[in-house]
Amino acid sequence: MPNLSDKLAVITGAGSGIGAAIAAKFATLGARVAVLDCDGKAGASTVASIERAGGEAWSYAVDVSDHFAVTDAFETIVKHHGSPGILVNNAGIAHIGTLETTTPDDFEHLFGVNARGVYNCMRAAIRPMLDNGGGVILNMASVAARIGIPDRFAYSMTKGAVFSMTLSVARDYVDQDIRCNCLCPARVHTPFVDNYLQENYPGKEEEVFEKLSAAQPIGRMGTPEDIAELAAFICSDAASFITGSAVDIDGGFTLLR
Repeated sequence: MPNLSDKLAVITGAGSGIGAAIAAKFATLGARVAVLDCDGKAGASTVASIERAGGEAWSYAVDVSDHFAVTDAFETIVKHHGSPGILVNNAGIAHIGTLETTTPDDFEHLFGVNARGVYNCMRAAIRPMLDNGGGVILNMASVAARIGIPDRFAYSMTKGAVFSMTLSVARDYVDQDIRCNCLCPARVHTPFVDNYLQENYPGKEEEVFEKLSAAQPIGRMGTPEDIAELAAFICSDAASFITGSAVDIDGGFTLLR
């Protein structure tokens, strides 16, 4: 089992879904967890769940697209809890649309959260990590960064940026004890999926859910816990020889492309 004892992990978008699962998993492995989420109530709920299980965590309501808010949050974390040894950039939003149906506002909003948010958090974390002897950065990309997926123009753009930033940071800091990797999930069953089905396929939710699940050759969508297990390994010392990697976790999705 990976061991994250004595590590301080900052996890964005940890109020629900994949982020919450990663926060919970890291806490069970001994990490102290700083939960960042734009929804303060959701973040507090994740913290409460960790504390009930005997873990140590704190919640910060932060919009990752806001450079100054991110900077302030990291300064507060370092002041009160020490330098982060792990940063997981999980916060992100989805969008459905082609080039023609993606408005300038759509484009800017997606870029602000999914790409600028990753930049903001990495930039805020890198100096404390270096001052403390190194650390691990894990970014959440997507299979959409690797292959063309219909109606995901802006989303794919942002995840491609995450993939490229990961490679750049890994290369620039490889000799300074900073490891930087990203995960590339296919579909993961989160509340977003359920809401999407309810809004777009009322009365056909189960039918469309099965269709989306079957898109993965393994026969199902991923779970947040699937992602959390891999994240824990990549962020642990057991993966100390892994940097600059984009790791697919997709149930065989890319095998069909």
